[in-house]
Amino acid sequence: MPSDEIEERIRELGIVLPSPPAPKGAYLPVNVHGKYAWVSGMLPLRDGKLVAEGLVDSDVSVVAARDAARDSALNGLSALRNTLGGLDKVDKVLRVGVFVASSVNFISQTEVGNGASNLFIEVFGDRGKHARAAIGAARLPFNSPVEVEFQVALK
Repeated sequence: MPSDEIEERIRELGIVLPSPPAPKGAYLPVNVHGKYAWVSGMLPLRDGKLVAEGLVDSDVSVVAARDAARDSALNGLSALRNTLGGLDKVDKVLRVGVFVASSVNFISQTEVGNGASNLFIEVFGDRGKHARAAIGAARLPFNSPVEVEFQVALK
């Protein structure tokens, strides 16, 4: 197995990872301990600005929120790559948490979460299949519609 398999796969998919986002508080974007890495909650930022704002079902469509979850996951992969020096050090995506800002009657958080989940499977193949929680929230930081955090096992 080539040592740059995942980086090559990202290029083949035409995915361009953004610059790693700077933390918006007193925390590490990625915390590595032993053979595990935890990626902090990432927002759907492009060039430092949210791609969408508000509640998913009244302000943001489910499709736009799913895309925002993908953007959040891309930011997480960028932070992880920056910390590890490359994504080929990832053995397996273990768990993904997707928080969706929505009204109390919205029940399609799982559909929104697929934006992040599908990206991990696209990039890592079977090693990207993971456990997941998709959780509704009243509001998220900076009026973001989604936030994605995840954990990986390292080689």
